[in-house]
Amino acid sequence: MKLSCIPVSFYEDIFSGKKSVIDWIHFAAGLGLEGVDFSVKFFPTRDKDTLNSITEEGQKIGIEFCALACYPDFTHPDVDQRAQEIAQMKADVQLTAALGAKYARVTAGQNHPGTDRAQGIGWAVDGLRQVLDEADRLGVTLVYENHTKGAPWQYWDFSQPCEIFLEILNSLEDTSLKVCFDTANPLVLREDPVALLEAVIDRVEVVHVFDIRTPGEFETVLVGTGASPIKPIFSILKHNGFDGWVSIEEASRTGDAGFEKAVPFVRRAWKEA
Repeated sequence: MKLSCIPVSFYEDIFSGKKSVIDWIHFAAGLGLEGVDFSVKFFPTRDKDTLNSITEEGQKIGIEFCALACYPDFTHPDVDQRAQEIAQMKADVQLTAALGAKYARVTAGQNHPGTDRAQGIGWAVDGLRQVLDEADRLGVTLVYENHTKGAPWQYWDFSQPCEIFLEILNSLEDTSLKVCFDTANPLVLREDPVALLEAVIDRVEVVHVFDIRTPGEFETVLVGTGASPIKPIFSILKHNGFDGWVSIEEASRTGDAGFEKAVPFVRRAWKEA
């Protein structure tokens, strides 16, 4: 297992420029992480010099770039917007490759009012399939998350119910699409994360360790203090020989201390599982 982190608690500081991407890399290295995750929103500009400076800094301090979290909205009801979402996600795959990260986290899209289930599934499958062509060309692995709501989104994820997530995933079993498994998101609809993991275990490449206070609500807490069944999930992963990236989704908004507590907790939980 290699440990990374997606710094949700730092999002606003990074989006606003109060913290830089390089600040985040150095902070993560100080935590003893093997890797870091980024949000696509960290990169309002994508000029070559900026990206080179970031990748060079990562190489200098010896930290890997695990994944770029992207928010494609393939289920948008407007056909022109769906085409734009596909084009943007292809550009995000190119950004992933330019950074030297292996994974691009993808979503199906938002649950726009009035979207028919079959229609939304079809749009999501079509969008993902088109982007997979670009990802395969560039050697980037798309990891589809059992997701709730993206930072820039108005609505919840169309594929938030596990049965829809599985239908979309299974419709693409002939492709290179893999899974970014989130340990807490199913709990928002009072669904069982362990049952979902058992259904997708063969396709899991990245794990997001995330926690919420109680099932049925979306109140983020420090990893290890909420309802997420982290140790049972780790036990299943280890039993099935998982040895990939585990990324802490630190969203407790408790400052540096949240990261400093979450990292040793996750390492300890993995060891004890």
